[in-house]
Amino acid sequence: MSVEDVEQVRDRGGDGDRAGDEARTAVAAAAAAVRYYPVAPGVRVNVRSGPGTGYGIVRVLPEGASVPIYCQTPGTRVTGTYGTSNIWDNIGSGQYVADAYVHTGSDGYVTSRCG
Repeated sequence: MSVEDVEQVRDRGGDGDRAGDEARTAVAAAAAAVRYYPVAPGVRVNVRSGPGTGYGIVRVLPEGASVPIYCQTPGTRVTGTYGTSNIWDNIGSGQYVADAYVHTGSDGYVTSRCG
């Protein structure tokens, strides 16, 4: 389930009826399936609106942050704390960080590709 799917399910629920209960259950299940990964220590990482350095900066993660990775996609090749990679991590709707700054324990994909 993508971050957009979670947001759509969340938006449908909330009034205490059966559909709302099902929506809350789906959101909780999706949240439980998402792992959080630490950003490189001592680094403030740019969060971009797309998978590449040509996209605008949406915000900057503080030092010591951890991020959820909903899906991953190829983009601009970046050299960071954890090597050089063209993998970008989707951490929210319209929010991407270069995987080279996220400690996933792998040089490859650790979750599904964004689709």
